[in-house]
Amino acid sequence: MSTLVLRILAVAVVVLAVAGCRSATVYNVENASLNTNKPTTATQVQAAIKRAGATLGWSMRDVAPGHIEARLPVRAHVAVADILYNSKDFSIKYKDSSNLNYDAKDNTIHANYNGWIQNLQKAITAQTSTL
Repeated sequence: MSTLVLRILAVAVVVLAVAGCRSATVYNVENASLNTNKPTTATQVQAAIKRAGATLGWSMRDVAPGHIEARLPVRAHVAVADILYNSKDFSIKYKDSSNLNYDAKDNTIHANYNGWIQNLQKAITAQTSTL
């Protein structure tokens, strides 16, 4: 009986290890509308994006007008995304990563990356709704 239990545990460990290393198609945000009823400026949107990133641990760096580079270090992993914005919408696009198994040919990455980007998108939407 104990041999059966050990085999089941071994299979469970393998399944969990494989599930933990799962990859998914890279999630990009394309021209997401701002959640605001008032006219906004690009400067207001820029500030809202930076606030959103800061609440989630992203470091935000201005690259050019309408362009922020967002960087998130998580343990031994790093995600980098470009955020393009104007007074009406924003986009979040994959730029680079470290230890996230990014495959440019298949456009896949560790699934946690997509969760981080989705959380950033939600935070930006929440911040812009207060404008």
